Amino acid sequence: MNKRNSPLAILVFLFGLILLSSCSASKRASLSLKEDNMDNKALIDKFYTAFAAADYETMASCYHPEVVFEDPAFGRLEGEQAKKMWEMLLTQSKDSILIRHSELSADAEKGQAKWVADYKYGDKRRPVHNVVQAQFRFKDGLIIEHRDDFNLWRWSKQALGTTGHLLGWSGFFRKKMQQTTQGMLAKYMAKQEQ
Repeated sequence: MNKRNSPLAILVFLFGLILLSSCSASKRASLSLKEDNMDNKALIDKFYTAFAAADYETMASCYHPEVVFEDPAFGRLEGEQAKKMWEMLLTQSKDSILIRHSELSADAEKGQAKWVADYKYGDKRRPVHNVVQAQFRFKDGLIIEHRDDFNLWRWSKQALGTTGHLLGWSGFFRKKMQQTTQGMLAKYMAKQEQ
């Protein structure tokens, strides 16, 4: 009788090993996913902590070489353009910008954050309080997509006064703004190459 039960016992034993092995692999994958999530959340935190410290080099190191950035003011920027945009903004702000970030979350593929910028804008030094929602996608442990969304009309009313109040809501204003900011960035990058 023992000899007849031996194959069954072996099968039960093998099934138990397979089940344990699969549970263990699932647990390892779950732990790996949690580590990725924590790494991506830490990456977002690193980016904004560097932003608050006006450390554009560290910000750039958080971006994938093929990063795509988009926001209402600049439109779409790719790769080096996105990195240089932050450099330009921070070097021209002359340490007069206050950055705070919160509500960070991330999984293995995407993440989000809220950030607030307080600064003086233009020759008239108008105070701006800009609240931004950021969305991220990740690749190879870096940010491959970064999309900032904020109310451009609200921003333009603060930054440009009456002109912004009258025109800031329009598609024409958005297009003109993006042409202007991208032109400034192109000049900044060309000057750096000299």
